Amino acid sequence: MHSQLKISLAQSSDKGIKDQNEDFYGAYLPEDSLLENKGIACAIADGMGSCANAKEASEHCVKGFLSDYFSTPETWTVKTSGAKVLTAINNWLLSNGDKEHVHGMVTTFSALVFKSTTAHIFHIGDSRIYRFRNGDLELLTTDHRVWISDKKNYLSRAMGIDSHLDIDYKSIAVEKDDIYLMTTDGIHDYLDDQQLKEHLKTDSAIEVQADKIIMHALEQKSHDNVTCQIIKIESLPSQDANEVYNELTRLPFPPHLGPGMTMDGFEILEEVHASTTSQLYKVRDKESGELFMMKTPSVNYSDDPAYIERFYMEEWAGKRIQSDAVLKIIEQARQRNFLYFIMEYIDGITLKQWTEEHPSPDFEQVIDITNKIIKGLRVFHRLEMLHRDLKPENIMITTHGVVKIIDFGSVKIAGIQEISTPVERMELLGTKNYTAPEYLLGMEGSNRSDIYSLGVLVYNMLTGHLPYGDKMSRDLNWRTLNKIKYESSIKHNPMIPLWMDGAIHKAVKKDQRSRYDTFSEFVFDLTHPKESFMGHSAPLLERNPTSFWKIVSGLLLLTNFVWLYIFIS
Repeated sequence: MHSQLKISLAQSSDKGIKDQNEDFYGAYLPEDSLLENKGIACAIADGMGSCANAKEASEHCVKGFLSDYFSTPETWTVKTSGAKVLTAINNWLLSNGDKEHVHGMVTTFSALVFKSTTAHIFHIGDSRIYRFRNGDLELLTTDHRVWISDKKNYLSRAMGIDSHLDIDYKSIAVEKDDIYLMTTDGIHDYLDDQQLKEHLKTDSAIEVQADKIIMHALEQKSHDNVTCQIIKIESLPSQDANEVYNELTRLPFPPHLGPGMTMDGFEILEEVHASTTSQLYKVRDKESGELFMMKTPSVNYSDDPAYIERFYMEEWAGKRIQSDAVLKIIEQARQRNFLYFIMEYIDGITLKQWTEEHPSPDFEQVIDITNKIIKGLRVFHRLEMLHRDLKPENIMITTHGVVKIIDFGSVKIAGIQEISTPVERMELLGTKNYTAPEYLLGMEGSNRSDIYSLGVLVYNMLTGHLPYGDKMSRDLNWRTLNKIKYESSIKHNPMIPLWMDGAIHKAVKKDQRSRYDTFSEFVFDLTHPKESFMGHSAPLLERNPTSFWKIVSGLLLLTNFVWLYIFIS
C-alpha cells in the first residue's frame, strides 16, 4: 500500500535564568503536493545574547526559512532552495540590524528538511542536530565555535555576521524509526551525549522526552535559554511497481486520431508530426474556436511505466516555465478522458527550415536568433532544468520573428531527481550530433551541456554543417571520442572570422570542463574579436580548399619551369 513521508514532532523551550527567551524554533508539515516536491522542514535558532536584537534575529530566521523555502520553485533541489533563502535572510539581518551596535541581529541556525527518503541539513553556528538510530547517538553538525581558553570562546560563523554566508550542507539517507534531536547550546553545553542518549532510549512519548531534556538541562544549572526539537520518522514514501503502474495508467492512451475526429472537445485538423514515441496534431477547441497543438503518447509504450511517467513529467515541467521564449503548455478546464496534453499553436517554421532557407545567413541574424534561444534556456537553468535535446527541429521561429524552444521530453529536473520512485527513470539522450558527448558516454550533464548544443546550432546556422560531422554515435566511448576532431566552420563558410570560429570551437569542446561556463561569455566572444582566437587559424586546406589547390598547382607549375630551364641550359 502507498505510504507517505510522516513524522512525529515534539518541541520544548524555556527561557531558563534569562529575562527572555532568545531561542526560536518551528516546523512546517505540508499536506498537499508540497509534501512530495518540497518535503517537511524543521528549524532551530539561538539569538546571540550580546546583540541588540537577538530575539528578533532568531525568530526572523526560523519564520523566514519555513515560509520562503516552500515558496521556491518545485524544480529546485533542496540545497539550492535552502541556500538562496538563507542568503536572502542573512542580507536582511545585516541591513536591518541596529546600526548603533556591531552585529545587531546575529543568530545561529540549523535546519532539517526531509524530502522523500533523504534528510538535508543546513547549519551555521553552534546549535546542534543529532541522529539517534539503533541505540546510537551521532552528532551530525560541527560547532562553529572558536575556543580562546577553557572558559572563553566565540562564534566563528553565524547568521547576520558577514555578507558572505558560509553554510554547512549535507544530505543523508533516512530510515523509518530514526529520531533526530535538535538543540541549542543551553542544552548540549550542560548535557553530554550519554545523558541525551539516555533520554531518547526511554519508552516515553517524544513530547515527554523533550520536556525532560529541558528540565534536566535546567537542573544542571544551564545559564542560557534551553530549546530542543525531537523528530521521529514514522513512515517513508514507498510504492510498489503495481501501484505506480495503476496510477500512471489511470488515463488510457488515445485511439488513432485523424482529421475530422473530436476528442474531449478538440477537433483534430491535421497530424503535424509523428514518431515512434509520440504524435503531434493541430487541433481546434470547439468551444472557443482557438487553435492549439495536441501531443499524444505512442501506443508502442502503453505498458511502459517509465515512458508514461516521462510523458506526464513533460507536461509538468512545461507548466512551470513561463516565458515568451518557451512553448506554453495550456492548463485545461475540461476533464481529460485520455492521456495527452495541449500546447499553444505556433505559426512559423522550425530552425531547421530557416537554415535551409538561409544558406548564407547574415551574421547579425544568427546572433539575434542565438540571443533569443539563450533567453529561453536561461529560464530552464534558473529553474534547475536542463533541456538536453536542443536541435533545429526543437526551435520554432514565428512569423513575427519570435523564437521559442519547444519539446520538454528530455528535460532533466533537479528537484524531481531527489524524489525516490520504484520506476526506473528514463534518461533520454537527446539527438546525436547535437547532444553533448557526456550524455552519449553515460555521464552527468550540466548547464555546459546545453551550451554545447547551442554551439552546434550556431555552427549549423552559419555553415549548414556540423562541427564533428556525423560521427557522434550513441555507442560512443572515450577511444572513439578522442579520434573525432573539430572541423573548422571556416572550411564551410570562409567569411566566418577566426575569432568567431574560435568562440564556436570553445562552446563545442568535447570535454565540458573546457567549454564556456555562461551564455554571456559565449555571446561576447561571438561578437567581439578575441586575440587568443586569432592565432589559431585552421589549415588553409580546411578554410579554403580551392585556394589551397590553386597554390599547390602554381608551385608545381613553377617547379616544372625551373626543371625545364635547368634541362635546356
